[in-house]
Amino acid sequence: MKKLFSLWALLLSFAYLPALAQRATPDQVQTNKGPLTIQPILHGTAVLNWNGKTIYIDPYGGAAAFEGIAAPDLVLITDIHGDHLDQKTLDALNTSKASFVVPQAVADKLPENLKAKAVVLGNGENTTQQGIPITAVPMYNLPESPDARHIKGRGNGYILNLGDKNIYFSGDTEGIPEMRTLQNIDVAFVSMNLPYTMDVDQAADAVLDFQPRIVYPYHYRGQNGLSDVETFKRLVNEGNKNIEVRLRNWYPEY
Repeated sequence: MKKLFSLWALLLSFAYLPALAQRATPDQVQTNKGPLTIQPILHGTAVLNWNGKTIYIDPYGGAAAFEGIAAPDLVLITDIHGDHLDQKTLDALNTSKASFVVPQAVADKLPENLKAKAVVLGNGENTTQQGIPITAVPMYNLPESPDARHIKGRGNGYILNLGDKNIYFSGDTEGIPEMRTLQNIDVAFVSMNLPYTMDVDQAADAVLDFQPRIVYPYHYRGQNGLSDVETFKRLVNEGNKNIEVRLRNWYPEY
């Protein structure tokens, strides 16, 4: 039995190797308090390392997706859907030292041990955690309706102030007015997957309105596979060649 268990564990470890081997190389952005390291993980999941702090955004993909990455000091969750609030992944990770920032709908679904560590933000509210100012911003579908996949006020996008840089995670949203009027965004992560969020044309149009210095298309797997992020890049740069569009591998399994 022990030999069978060891063989099974070995086979599982090999199964994860392709995903780990294909994980995107981390990027860096310089801030006035040292480098910000950006590690794409999977779909809408990213890890930021800055000023001695490790920040997980919507941890998803199981413990293997985070192998070799430091345990989080801060966890931000945008919405209740399973690719954002993934309890199995949270259970598999070491979150013992982490603070959580979540909308109320997410807090309502957390187990008591995590709920006790959660700071609840509504749209437009802010907090400072681990020395990092965080603002919750709206994320929702258009047109607004009670039966939309993402209704206004349930979930949060987030803006993190890391030194002199403002980092925006859109969460699951369309090109809403609150996104289009953002200002002074240095790095933006923008979703684009139908039918859950928006297509690449709407995403590019919204980005051209708020003009981040760097934009990452993320969360771009929909019902018909991966969105055409090359077209997104072309549309953005035809409209504003000064916006740096970074295309990275958010889907190691493909």
